[in-house]
Amino acid sequence: MNTNTVFIGGSRHVSRLSTQVKERLNSVIEKGHQVIIGDANGADKAVQKHLSTAGYDKVTVFCSGDRPRNNLGHWRTHNVMPPKNAKGFQFYAAKDREMAREADFGLMIWDSKSPGTVLNVLRLVRAGKIAVLINVPDKTTLNIKSPGQWDEFLSRISPDILADLRKRATADEWGSEPANAQANFFETKDDEKPTPLSSDDLAKAMNAALAAGDPVSVVDTLGNIARASGMTRVAKETGLARESLYRSLAAGGNPEFATVLKVMKALGLRLEASDTNPAEQERVGR
Repeated sequence: MNTNTVFIGGSRHVSRLSTQVKERLNSVIEKGHQVIIGDANGADKAVQKHLSTAGYDKVTVFCSGDRPRNNLGHWRTHNVMPPKNAKGFQFYAAKDREMAREADFGLMIWDSKSPGTVLNVLRLVRAGKIAVLINVPDKTTLNIKSPGQWDEFLSRISPDILADLRKRATADEWGSEPANAQANFFETKDDEKPTPLSSDDLAKAMNAALAAGDPVSVVDTLGNIARASGMTRVAKETGLARESLYRSLAAGGNPEFATVLKVMKALGLRLEASDTNPAEQERVGR
């Protein structure tokens, strides 16, 4: 049975899980999917309690900063360091962005008001991933698979929620198309699963970073490609720990050269040396 990584999140005002939500969670458990979840009170804590009671161990708790606020199952944790000077919502949004990048799809539990939960749907959609949004008060479920479906959803929400979303979202998140093409390596067709771009497209993105001669850009691009391809798969093929890859390939990371080579090989890429100034080389060789 194929397993996926599921990003489960929700509103802080949802402290009790409905039967509808529990059925979805039980389906995730039965299929043996990997669960990544935040550490907040409300829906995060309620889902943690359900998974802990079920004795489910395929769970990773993501937190912004040094330690999680809630980890009811004593599962492994993944610490995300927010940007310097990040406060309030933006401090905790760092872990949400990381989970949206890592997940294959998302399950969001919404109180019909929280902009943070809906913003996670947007992050998933921008990455070409399916987001399942359960509206708890209305007892409805919406599958959002494409930017068009996202726009349709936006047309039905209140102006207040829409204004709050635009205030909290970054320019890249809110734009009609992702501003950084390197951060989105999937194209979504209607009613189809996301399809990875070709190896040529990935090679062009990596070559552009290498040509710039900026180590930070190289690491950032390699990390984007690895996350979009599935960090769990990359970890298995390289024999390296997923958590270690996250840290070394994160913004500001400093991976060993051997790690870079292993990751590139796992992604079907390789480094090649070329003459940057053929004319000069010919002159010197005379």
